[in-house]
Amino acid sequence: MSAPRHDAHMDLLVDVRRTLGAVADKALDLALPASCAGCGQEGKALCRECRPALDVRLAAEPGVPIGLPADLPAPLLQLEWCAPFTGVTRRALHALKYDGERRLAPFLGAAVARRWARAGAAGDALVPVPASPDRVRERGYDQAALIAAEAGRQLRLPVLHLLERTRATTAQFDLDRATRATNLVDAFRVGSGDGRLGIAGRWLILVDDVVTTGATLAACAGALMDAGALAVSAVAVARER
Repeated sequence: MSAPRHDAHMDLLVDVRRTLGAVADKALDLALPASCAGCGQEGKALCRECRPALDVRLAAEPGVPIGLPADLPAPLLQLEWCAPFTGVTRRALHALKYDGERRLAPFLGAAVARRWARAGAAGDALVPVPASPDRVRERGYDQAALIAAEAGRQLRLPVLHLLERTRATTAQFDLDRATRATNLVDAFRVGSGDGRLGIAGRWLILVDDVVTTGATLAACAGALMDAGALAVSAVAVARER
């Protein structure tokens, strides 16, 4: 009986976060009208002409090899992404992460939802990959959490904030092979408390903004599997080659 109560509690928290985010976005609209991150046109954070750039892989078959130097990182069962980390997609993610343009999150989250609805094998809940506490304090939000919130709304799946980042890490892309092996060891953990009730026996879907080597997603998946998840898949907005 505890799991349904937990789900109701998590849904309430998600609704509160979404409401507060909407208020912040409206205040931002009044203070500073949006301009398109892709082309600079005034009006929307991402204009109608630039939005298709987020869906260039929408029709791609699921399970297509991701072309990384190794196989799909264990224990991930599936890894999907919406577009290459170039052009409009890169500029949109950069504006969300570094320029405070949180109005882009609904567009990016909707793209994640479309790709997963088309290609995803299964899943019971979304789990955002957490940014470091320092980054969250600096930006005022966690970009993956914002993206996951919109994707969850579109997919009608709960968003569970189960993971904590225990320490800052360096991007795997910038490290040599020897350093990569230790960079993410014990970097993520499942939070204590009632959050664990959302894990046991569930197929969870990690949500992130950009995937490079896949090692961060694999480290998060490992922490969830150790806590009792049935399986873990992942979806990101973009993939950086």
